Amino acid sequence: MFVYLSKKISIPNNFRLNCIAWNQKDGYIAVGGEDGLLKVLRVDSTVNGSYSGGKSRGLAAASNLSMNQPLEGHNGHVQVVTWNEEHQKLTSSDQNGVIIVWMLYKGSWYEEMINNRNKSVVRGMAWSCDGRYA
Repeated sequence: MFVYLSKKISIPNNFRLNCIAWNQKDGYIAVGGEDGLLKVLRVDSTVNGSYSGGKSRGLAAASNLSMNQPLEGHNGHVQVVTWNEEHQKLTSSDQNGVIIVWMLYKGSWYEEMINNRNKSVVRGMAWSCDGRYA
């Protein structure tokens, strides 16, 4: 599958991005970067004025950002972001070994769990197929 996102999204202070992850099911994009930068964006697609839920196959789909939420909790450079589409969660990890699981509650993202690996840095992360285990 190929994706083309034609939308300018400003990143504060020209921070460099290290990672990006797309939640195809719900239309969320997570980006992580320098100095604890972590943002969740939601792209809503419309075709001929009606919401398509991200399932548009046409070239004339317009997209709008319905969410642009910064998430605070990391102090180091965010290295990994991974979606759990089954349970609508986001997992992020930074250069200091801090892992945070985020959950969506009443339209905003909140910390559900924090795990400090004490300098044991996570370089990759994945959820099981059923979304129960990281």
